[in-house]
Amino acid sequence: MAYSHTRRVVYLGLATGLALGLHIFEALIPLPTDVMVPGVKLGLANIVTLYVIMNFGTRDGIVISILRTLLGSLLSGTFMTPTFYFSFSGGLVSAIVMGLLYKYGSKYLSMMGISLVGALTHNLAQLTVAALMIEQSLILAYLPVMLFAAVPTGAFVGLVTGKVNQHYAFRRD
Repeated sequence: MAYSHTRRVVYLGLATGLALGLHIFEALIPLPTDVMVPGVKLGLANIVTLYVIMNFGTRDGIVISILRTLLGSLLSGTFMTPTFYFSFSGGLVSAIVMGLLYKYGSKYLSMMGISLVGALTHNLAQLTVAALMIEQSLILAYLPVMLFAAVPTGAFVGLVTGKVNQHYAFRRD
């Protein structure tokens, strides 16, 4: 029994490191400003969050999301800035929603569907926090653009997570 617990802790530690690495890597990707929409990211670290939700549970997925956001903001120098709050709120809300959907709706939704809803709620949470922080609801006019951008990124994350899980599902020995 101790081996199984130790193995689980090691996997979750590695997952946290991988999510953090993907978070930092994504921030370093130069995006052409004439093609990309400001504020839109691929959400690569969400692959790890969704994988952890599938294999370890919602609570662990939320912890991974929180740790990734906290550590990523500390390493990038954005801790306690508006960017941190946007990222933190989006990651937290999307992890909760994806966890609930996986637990209660995976009979009806594929990984891609769960990821798409996670991407949509991530953007909705970010813009809601931004509107509250700057006390300006006009920023919500940007929501359709962000939601439109969430479709391909959410689909990509769901597709990759499903494929990764097919080959590397956590096995409880």
